[in-house]
Amino acid sequence: MVEMELNKIVIDEKRHDQLIVLKEKDGNRVLPIVIGLSEASAIKLKISGFKPPRPLTHDLFHSTLENLEARIDRIIIDRLEENTFHAKIVVRTNAGHTKTIDARPSDSIALAVRAHAPIFVEDDVLKQSEVFNKNK
Repeated sequence: MVEMELNKIVIDEKRHDQLIVLKEKDGNRVLPIVIGLSEASAIKLKISGFKPPRPLTHDLFHSTLENLEARIDRIIIDRLEENTFHAKIVVRTNAGHTKTIDARPSDSIALAVRAHAPIFVEDDVLKQSEVFNKNK
């Protein structure tokens, strides 16, 4: 697995789909992922420091985990199937138990920025993405 970090968010309100770009933490590879406007906005609002008067969905989920004495340990983008990325949220309880939850990459990243959790991508997904992007 390769640790990545959020590098860029491209929001075009005229389009339904938006773009986030992950960059290899200790390297040069990038992974562009198309996501929805609401998820892109949720990520952008958090990293810009905006505090809504009431919790947004990703804030609520993060707060719920904390109140259940659990935390997001990491997220993993683990598959690319039919041009769709798949991700997992790895949650760790204070008792040391680990649970893995299937999720969309956009929601996973929105939660990772709230929890300051690392983002990992399977090496095979990066390789598949490179081939896909070269053939465009």
